[in-house]
Amino acid sequence: MRVLFTSYAEKSHFLGMVPLAWALRNAGHEVRVASQPELTDVITGAGLTAVPLGTNHGLGRLLQLAKDTGQEKDFDMAENRPEMLTWEQIKSGYQGHVLWWCRVVNDPMMAELTAFCRDWKPDLVIWEPLTYAGGVAAKACGAAHARFMWGLDLFARMRGHYLRARQEAGVSTDALGQWLGLHARRMGVPFSEDLTTGHFTIDYTPTSLRLDLPHTYLPLRYIPYNGTAVIPPWLHTPPDKPRVCLTLGTSATERLDGYSVDVQDILTHLADLDIEVVATLPEKQQAELHHIPDNTRLVSFVPLHALTPTCSAMIHHGGGGSFSTSLVNAVPQLILADMFDAPLKGELLTRQGAGLTLHSSKATGPHVREHLLRLLREPSFTHAAHQLRQETLATPGPNQLVPHLEKLTAQHRG
Repeated sequence: MRVLFTSYAEKSHFLGMVPLAWALRNAGHEVRVASQPELTDVITGAGLTAVPLGTNHGLGRLLQLAKDTGQEKDFDMAENRPEMLTWEQIKSGYQGHVLWWCRVVNDPMMAELTAFCRDWKPDLVIWEPLTYAGGVAAKACGAAHARFMWGLDLFARMRGHYLRARQEAGVSTDALGQWLGLHARRMGVPFSEDLTTGHFTIDYTPTSLRLDLPHTYLPLRYIPYNGTAVIPPWLHTPPDKPRVCLTLGTSATERLDGYSVDVQDILTHLADLDIEVVATLPEKQQAELHHIPDNTRLVSFVPLHALTPTCSAMIHHGGGGSFSTSLVNAVPQLILADMFDAPLKGELLTRQGAGLTLHSSKATGPHVREHLLRLLREPSFTHAAHQLRQETLATPGPNQLVPHLEKLTAQHRG
């Protein structure tokens, strides 16, 4: 069958898809990846066939402009308190934040993606959960379609809260449905709720950490993929003292104006510990440090799939790659949570006993030091991390998932 993966041009959202794309190719299926031109080199660098479409989105620039002008849209997608989910509380936030985001990343590629699908005629379209254009294009060409999650499914949960609150208030407004419906009608197809959730959802979050939602989820074992990489010589041999990785992702520096925590403060307060801190910082952020402790190794990039197994603890921002790579390697985590699902992931991980979390606003050097020492000194964290690893390893890998995708595609293809 023909399978199209599609994601708006956000590298971190695409990378998790790569192992499944490889598995489908290895099974004899024809695979292509459609995105905006900015992502083309990342796709081809993964050994996959790229289909550049539309124009690049301006999300990073618009987010920075909103921050600089004090017009940031303050809406917590992880909100789950009933008293905060009434129609009056939710309508403006959901409609303003979610729909604004959707338009910015989807409108530049919607028409061309649909035209490509009508021409190439994929059997299955797999889209990351903000690339709603994938669902519209799939419906327009009669393909089955599925979301591919890179984090907790706050999109579906908040969608459910919104529809419930709307019904209780007795109003007909549906901002997301109206926007998607407009695009769908332009392509000659009606709106249906599967345009917001896919026919089914592929999810590599372990079941014990997943949100309980009434949708069809296909569990997938996470396979770390960090793009093209070279293993540095110092990773060839095991460390002679506990190694701790500090990584804060790429989006904060590539899309925004920097990290939400003080890296220098954190490194300074870890300086006297008998550990090796590996801090992955772009060269610009490295140059801003005024002191590099003796126990700190600065690197601009190192593949996490090679570094993480050598670590005794991970300190990170809660991004999907850092979180899941730590899980599959049974490494206790300290999540310095800030955006989107990171605070909730930190909370769920803490409940499982496999890590700790601090909101970035409280992630001072002393607090990070205190929490890290607990991870290193209390064996219960490592034990719980190994239990989560076992759960992850029991989940079907990409090769095992392919037959299920074949059956579901035959079932849902129009």
